[in-house]
Amino acid sequence: MAQTLLMPKATAVWLVDNTALSFEQIAQFCKLHPLEVKAIADGEAAQGIKGLDPIATGQLSRDEIGRGEKDVAYKLKISEPKVRVPDSKRRGPRYTPVSKRQDRPNAILWLVRNHPELKDAQISRLVGTTKSTIEQIRDRSHWNSANLTPMDPVTLGLCSQIDLDMEVEKASKGRPLPTAAELGATLQAASQTEHLDFYAQDEEKEIDANAVFKKLQSLKSTTPEEEDDQY
Repeated sequence: MAQTLLMPKATAVWLVDNTALSFEQIAQFCKLHPLEVKAIADGEAAQGIKGLDPIATGQLSRDEIGRGEKDVAYKLKISEPKVRVPDSKRRGPRYTPVSKRQDRPNAILWLVRNHPELKDAQISRLVGTTKSTIEQIRDRSHWNSANLTPMDPVTLGLCSQIDLDMEVEKASKGRPLPTAAELGATLQAASQTEHLDFYAQDEEKEIDANAVFKKLQSLKSTTPEEEDDQY
């Protein structure tokens, strides 16, 4: 595993002030741009940063610095650490304070009911629990199932809203859209309802117009004598 230089900018400040190394050599060793190292030397950058001695921290030896000062083309190499730090293992379940552990079953029940798309591993990461506990709450075999109440894990402080949203988004990717049967389709097809009211109104208007027209014709066809007889 490649070693990483601690506090590269502070190390560059020390090398600029205490060695005759070139800007390119310091930039290569500290993973900086040569112009940034030049700005440090000119006092235009890294103002207020205290230099860090890489010899004292065991990241560079005096002999290595001497080789670099003698040969401008020489590239400095970071020293091997005297103590080997083991690689960090895979992140385990989230740690939950003792005072909040009693709320985890309620949070798990809330997640199971409100976000069924979440996998057990995701729920475990959010609230710091085990898969066996999640399975017991899913199938109602948990020893305290009768007394559990669904509670939002964000409100309980077991996880953040950002973490919850990220897990839900991951679980939702690639899921098929719900069918009409799953949604409980209650609406009629558009072909059955489209312009239905307008057609009905038009028919009513047409019927009323015909009735009025017939009435006018009957009034015109009557003579004055017939009108007198009617009265």
